[in-house]
Amino acid sequence: MPVRIRNRVFAPGLLGTALTVLVLAGLTNLGFWQLRRADEKRELLSAYAAGQGNRVPLTSGDASDLPRYQQASASGKYESDRQLLLDNMPSKTGAPGFRVMTPFRLDEGDGLVLVDRGWIPVGPDRLVLPGIDVDGNHREIRAMLDVLPRPGVRLGAADDAAGIWPRVVNFPQHDELVAMYGEPLLQPVMLLDPAEEAGYERAWAARFGFEPERHVGYAIQWFSLSVTLLVLYFVVNLKPANRDLN
Repeated sequence: MPVRIRNRVFAPGLLGTALTVLVLAGLTNLGFWQLRRADEKRELLSAYAAGQGNRVPLTSGDASDLPRYQQASASGKYESDRQLLLDNMPSKTGAPGFRVMTPFRLDEGDGLVLVDRGWIPVGPDRLVLPGIDVDGNHREIRAMLDVLPRPGVRLGAADDAAGIWPRVVNFPQHDELVAMYGEPLLQPVMLLDPAEEAGYERAWAARFGFEPERHVGYAIQWFSLSVTLLVLYFVVNLKPANRDLN
C-alpha cells in the first residue's frame, strides 16, 4: 500500500520487497555468523593460553575431560605397524606433504591415542611412501592436546587405502579411525612437543585462522551492506506524489 511522505509516495513493489527481504536476511545472518566466529576465536585463544600454564598426565580415564591445547605427558609405546599419513597437509612454507600420525599405547588402562609426530614432505613419486618407522620401546612423551584437522569442505570418505599400512587418509573423522583400528581410540590428538625425538617438522603455534578482530570487521561490513540495501530500497521506491503509480 502506498504511503505519502510530504510530496512523495513510498510505493514498493511486491517482488522487489520480497527480494530485498531475502537478501537482507542473508546479509544479516552473515554478520551475526562472523560475530559468533569472533566469540569462538576468543574462546580458543583463552583455552590456548590456559593450556600452556601447566602439564598434566594423560590417562584413558580423563582424556575426554582435558581441554584443547592442554600440555600433557603420556607413558607408553608407539605402534609403528599401524600408522597414518594425513594427506593434503602443507608445511608452514606451503610445501606439499603429510602429517605423520602414530598410535600410542598408554601404560594406564586400555588407552590408544594418536600422536601427530609432525610434517614430512611428499617424495618425487607419490606412490612411494616416506619411511616413518619408529621403535616400540617404552617411553614418556610430551605433547599438546588438539583435535583432528578439519577441512573447509570434506569430500568423500577418509580411507584411501584400506588394509594397507601406513595408510594415506584425507581428513579422517574419529568414528572412521575407530573403525580402522578396531578398538576404542581416545578423542584428543597429541601434537608431539618440538623438543621430543622421533618426530618431524613441528610448528605447533596455535592456528586459529583470522583473529577475532578480523571477524568483527567482516561483521561490520555485512551489517553496512544491510543498511545500504535498506537505503537503496527506500530511495528507489520513493516516487513523486503526482506520478502515476499504476
